[in-house]
Amino acid sequence: MKKFTFGTPEQKVPSAYCDGFNYTETDCLFSESDFSFKTTQKGSVLEFSIAPDTKIFGFGLQLYSFDHYGKKVTVRCNADAPRDTGDSHAPVPFFVTNKGWGMYFDTARYAEFYCGVMKPENGMSDKSDEIKLTTEELYAVRKSADDVTFSAFIPVSRGIDVYVIEGKNITDIVSQYNMMSGGGCSVPEWALGVLYRCNGGYNDEQILEVAEYMRENGVPCDILGLEPGWHTHAYSCTYVWNKQRFPQPKKLVDRLIDMGYHINLWEHAFVHPDSPIYNALLPYSADYCVWGGLVPDFSLPEAREIFAGYHKENLTSMGIDGFKADECDGSDYTGGWTFPNHTQFPSGLDGEQYHSLFGALYAKTMMQGLDKKPTMSEIRSMGALGASYPFVLYSDLSNITAFLTGVVNSGFSGILWTPEVRDGATKKELIRRLQMVTFSVQCLINAWSCPEIPWLKFNCVDEVKQVLSIRKALVPELKKAFDRYKETGVPPVRALVMDYTDDENTYNICDEYLFCEDMLVAPFTDFESDTREIYLPEGEWEDFFTGEKYKSGRFSFTSENIPVFRRTLR
Repeated sequence: MKKFTFGTPEQKVPSAYCDGFNYTETDCLFSESDFSFKTTQKGSVLEFSIAPDTKIFGFGLQLYSFDHYGKKVTVRCNADAPRDTGDSHAPVPFFVTNKGWGMYFDTARYAEFYCGVMKPENGMSDKSDEIKLTTEELYAVRKSADDVTFSAFIPVSRGIDVYVIEGKNITDIVSQYNMMSGGGCSVPEWALGVLYRCNGGYNDEQILEVAEYMRENGVPCDILGLEPGWHTHAYSCTYVWNKQRFPQPKKLVDRLIDMGYHINLWEHAFVHPDSPIYNALLPYSADYCVWGGLVPDFSLPEAREIFAGYHKENLTSMGIDGFKADECDGSDYTGGWTFPNHTQFPSGLDGEQYHSLFGALYAKTMMQGLDKKPTMSEIRSMGALGASYPFVLYSDLSNITAFLTGVVNSGFSGILWTPEVRDGATKKELIRRLQMVTFSVQCLINAWSCPEIPWLKFNCVDEVKQVLSIRKALVPELKKAFDRYKETGVPPVRALVMDYTDDENTYNICDEYLFCEDMLVAPFTDFESDTREIYLPEGEWEDFFTGEKYKSGRFSFTSENIPVFRRTLR
């Protein structure tokens, strides 16, 4: 790993706010002469050559693509990115390649990465005069006979720090990046069980009804989540219990704890004027509001202390040990509900930078508010150097293919992602979604908008219990994977290409992933089918459910279970 400094980098960058940041220089095949750097009126440009057969992965939570070679990727915060532009509610300016190296750009700007562009000196391999008759042919990435140019543009800045990380495979490279950020996150075993989020309008009696239903019917459930209705005002937030719905919140919390539950509260960081911390936060907040609430500058220790101190004194002290930190992924590309990019914060950050840093700074604040309580919470945004925060990303989207692509891509960038279950149009869809979330980092059923428990309408509690019991059995193994994540940086979920970088067959597989140490998971995305194509990399494998043996290669597989294979020999 080696750091290269070009020009005069900005000071307000992700590494400046990463408490565990740990850079140790080692030998590197790259040298400064491999790069070309210049500044323009708009910002900085860094360029270097890459081979035309380079595969490029990463850039955070990407839901629509896998290999980014030949594409423009903008690492821009966007609550619900509509298409394959690089926009994401977890953008990360870090990528890896199949060539034994990756790069981290230490910036909070909306950087643009052109992952293989041609310049006049680049030759074309395709010189035919064949007329293209489809849009796919017209706009396809052109192959070059020679190396092409990787071009990175960083707006506003007059310089950039770039960290080049080399390794034996992509998992090795990603692990080094994660360790540079302080290592993977530490999570308690109970947090790896089943999390059920109740309807957002439920009162204390209805919450208890759900809790009792789970226990009486033997449905595995470890954590109950309360949605916006627990606040006196939720958009923006007061962080004060609504006494009409929850007249005795401590009594409710104590009862749930006695029943063996942990409790997770929904919130966001936009502070309503009625909140007890509004006036104290006013000097440490942005010059724009969101939903009439303050936007605290969590880069300032004073703002973190006020916000975290209130949570510690009034919420975590009563037994709350998890939070769902929502709406920190906002951009002014999604209806303009959030703060503009030109917002000014007391620390000197602008809105663009704060959009990129918001998730990590919010997580940092909530860890302080949890007062060292073990947790695995949820958050709507995360950025660079976020591996050490025990917060899992989720989304309001529901496209199962995008969800699976997100699972596969998450391991490239030091982030965690759950393909949460919100509902199902049919019983089979609900079960298929539950199967995928069972084999993910967090088993989250988010019924915030469901008037009743989602499976009641299908009368399929036995099938649900069967799926969730698998999750319960997986918890010890997943805990070991998280322990390894913390100690070595190896993520618990990985694309096949991460461990099998030399296997060209894995370069385009974005619908299978490695789970924990030696499992391969291949979820169904066609809810009406029980058959799909499987690729098993080199080694010997067995069916997770039946024990049937399989050799490496491609084959068609049929099952009512989610296809899972355990590697028995590599």
